[in-house]
Amino acid sequence: MAMTLLVLEDDLTRLTLAPELGASIVNWTVRSSGQALLRHSDSHALNAGLPGKLACYPLAPWSNRIARGGFDCPDGWLALTANSLTDPLPIHGSAWQQPWQVVSQSANDIVLQLDSSTPFAYRARQRFHLSDGKLSIELKVTHLAEQAAWHGLGLHPYLPRTRGTRLQAPARQVWLCDSAKLPTQLVELPQAWDFRQLKALPDTLVDNGFCQWDGRCLIRQPELGHELECQATGSDYYLLYCPVGMDFFCIEPVSHPVNAHHLPGQPGLRLLEQGQAAELGLSLQYRPL
Repeated sequence: MAMTLLVLEDDLTRLTLAPELGASIVNWTVRSSGQALLRHSDSHALNAGLPGKLACYPLAPWSNRIARGGFDCPDGWLALTANSLTDPLPIHGSAWQQPWQVVSQSANDIVLQLDSSTPFAYRARQRFHLSDGKLSIELKVTHLAEQAAWHGLGLHPYLPRTRGTRLQAPARQVWLCDSAKLPTQLVELPQAWDFRQLKALPDTLVDNGFCQWDGRCLIRQPELGHELECQATGSDYYLLYCPVGMDFFCIEPVSHPVNAHHLPGQPGLRLLEQGQAAELGLSLQYRPL
């Protein structure tokens, strides 16, 4: 499919964006070597037209899965339907499945915008800034509907995974999940999932939400010759997805746990009135090793 690709460059790295594919990042690479800093997207992945095949996409107006076919808002029940062929539950909001528009573009800064009516009226903006090997992403959602609704935000980057990949992402607790990948119990971190110190990713499946996170994350890739020092804002949680036998993993900064709409107190969600906004940010600093 024909689409517009946008490019940002600084002295060290190059960023490619596909606004028509949910404002997704296609590739972020080292200019001198072509080394992928996020999961590499080839022409096949791009032509599939699916953000989940690319390097990163935005999550709005919620992250991950919602059970029970919808959720309660002050003015009544908001019904949702499944929106992915690979999952029976509504997942990751609606912003990633719609084309975005270019608001502004300079040599190292791009702002994209989406005005959505699904599942209610909202405006999402993403700003991408590239400077000295540092990629900064700002995601903002403004509620436009007359009736208030719950909002959550996130970003879904995919990272290369090799035998030498190491992760540091301090958290204190993690949600255990059922077969539907919905949270069941909040527990202290098992040793294998304790990333307060830099360590290898588990060989077994991880697809869980981690709590009480300070937003700091270090991803070291000795076999690829670099590391990423990351800092999230507006995010007390991250989701870690480590599929078995695959050459990628995901660490997703999010504002709320999975299925927060049905957890006591709606942790991390924001009830926004018309005109009110919520924000989440992520910076990734590239450093050669």
